[in-house]
Amino acid sequence: MRPVTLFTGQWADLPLETLCKKAVKFGYDGLELACWGDHFEVDKADEAYCRTKRALLNKYKLKVFVISTHLVGQAVCDNIDERHKGILPDYIWGDGDPEGVRQRAADEIIKTAWAAKCLGVDVVVGFTGSSIWHMIYSFPPVSAEMIDKGYEDFARRWTPILDEFSKAGVRFGLEVHPTEIAFDIASAERALKALNNHPAFGFNYDPSHFGYQGVDYVEFLYRFCDRIVHVHIKDAKWSMTPTDAGVFGGHLEFGDRRRYWNFASPGRGDTDFEEIIRALNHINYQGPLSVEWEDSGMDREHGAHEACLFVKDLDFEPSKQAFDDAFQK
Repeated sequence: MRPVTLFTGQWADLPLETLCKKAVKFGYDGLELACWGDHFEVDKADEAYCRTKRALLNKYKLKVFVISTHLVGQAVCDNIDERHKGILPDYIWGDGDPEGVRQRAADEIIKTAWAAKCLGVDVVVGFTGSSIWHMIYSFPPVSAEMIDKGYEDFARRWTPILDEFSKAGVRFGLEVHPTEIAFDIASAERALKALNNHPAFGFNYDPSHFGYQGVDYVEFLYRFCDRIVHVHIKDAKWSMTPTDAGVFGGHLEFGDRRRYWNFASPGRGDTDFEEIIRALNHINYQGPLSVEWEDSGMDREHGAHEACLFVKDLDFEPSKQAFDDAFQK
């Protein structure tokens, strides 16, 4: 069975050892370490630091397969503004000059690849940012050339990063997500094409970002079967009737009952996880199932414990024989 891990991004307010104790109590097999808080600090990640992190995880019999760099990755291609100051380390933000921020973020992502190698993992997941996300459903109309330039900018900034990932023997998995250069199947295909199908680039699959958009989240797995480097188990619930705020959210905070959709604890939303498991079996994905727990209406410790039980009960191995073989002589 696939290991069940907990993504630590939503728990970065807690020291890592405190979270380790909780994760063991909840029943997890390991952690997906976020590169913020004290969970995994790239600027400190020399051999001694990585040995210490490994020893801490081993103390609690927890495994690590992946580290996550969503916050810094977001700054590589984004149109930088004051929002980024709140999520970036001071040494990445610097004086806030947008191009300087982007360059420092790119350098940090390269360092993250080598830090991952030092820790002994071969997958880094995160965001890429996008210079053209703000052009979604925009007026005045956006020309095809403007969108082309956005993908060219993405390729120009990420190809050198991915080349370094290849040297390190590590793959980068973009969490396909609104605000990123890829946010559905069509844009994911275009991102791959822009990178000339770079071998170090793949996807961190998270179905919670697809269903409410109307994207076929099961087809995503089949379409990109050789690019699925990691899987998040996160749920979302969307309305079957009209609401005050549609897919775009109406500038309402998560959890507001007037929204068309909200994230939900795994198993409490509208995602068909059984079909996802069947698809993962079909494409022979053997990596971890990582719970990214987000539910505005539920206590997170209750939710994380419940989610672990849900995923362990959900997962199953594929059949090794046809069910009707027993009828053959």
